[in-house]
Amino acid sequence: MRNALGRAGVDPYLLAILGTVGLAALFPARDGAAHAVSVATEVAIGLLFFLYGARLSPKAALDGARQWRLHSTILLATFALFPLLGVAAQALTAPVLGPSLAKGVLFLTLLPSTVQSSIAFTSIAGGNVAAAVCAASFSSLIGIVLTPLLTAWLIGGSARIDAGSAVNLLLQLLVPFLAGQLARRWIAGWISRHRPALTLVDRGSILLVVYGAFSEGMVNGVWSTLTPARLGLLLGSCGALLLAVLGITALAGRRLGFSRPDRIVLIFCGSKKSLAGGLPMAAVLFPASSVSLTVLPLMLFHQIQLMACTVVARRMGALPQGREAVADTAPPRGRDKPPTS
Repeated sequence: MRNALGRAGVDPYLLAILGTVGLAALFPARDGAAHAVSVATEVAIGLLFFLYGARLSPKAALDGARQWRLHSTILLATFALFPLLGVAAQALTAPVLGPSLAKGVLFLTLLPSTVQSSIAFTSIAGGNVAAAVCAASFSSLIGIVLTPLLTAWLIGGSARIDAGSAVNLLLQLLVPFLAGQLARRWIAGWISRHRPALTLVDRGSILLVVYGAFSEGMVNGVWSTLTPARLGLLLGSCGALLLAVLGITALAGRRLGFSRPDRIVLIFCGSKKSLAGGLPMAAVLFPASSVSLTVLPLMLFHQIQLMACTVVARRMGALPQGREAVADTAPPRGRDKPPTS
């Protein structure tokens, strides 16, 4: 079943998220149950970022720092180009989408890049996999600090950015991440041996975040404002954002004189936004009553980027120079399967 979904370009994990949304719609957490879910969500977010810290190798990040031009360009695409497009998209769509959804469109552009799918797409297309690992790791690490700062600057009043929320961010995101980094020397081997089980843990944490956010939205009746026309405009906005960034990064890679393998890294690492990082950040940054609509653009963008980049990566990998690079860098089996996050 999973392989069939992958061949169809459908992310099974996204289906699990949509199932969780459906569960929250039918059986939203209320009163005492809502409080329990809120506490569990805070614990889950801390655990999630602890695992992120434990998995990121500081040595790999430092080794990759030598390609500073490539990494700087990717970071500019992620944290400068994307936000600029997000500001424009918010201004154009706010009259129709409404403040919460338009804010969500902007918020998704402020997030760091994905790790797993950026690396997988780079491998499929025949790019520089080592550079992709470093670039995605840099983006994820910097995003823990930079995304809240950009949110405070560009979204401001509707996000909970004050002294109390800053402390909350430190306690829920940065402190667990640093704790994971410190614990890595003792638990890295154990994590490698139990990676499938830990994947279930971090994805389960995300599902809990989704359930809590959408339960709150159901209780407060925010979904009654989502019409088919608004949903169609939202899908179009997400697709246009991705298409614009793919085109700009492809052109920039050529103009800056990067090699083909490095241009592939720029295209795929510079065009992704992290669902796994964005959902818990939104739960910390925004009031519970508005989180469900705020993260909807990110959920849609996640699936659009997977489907579009699967096609792009496969076509790039099918080029003569791509086949040789894929043979050297990609795993021998399943390299043409779309990633799931």
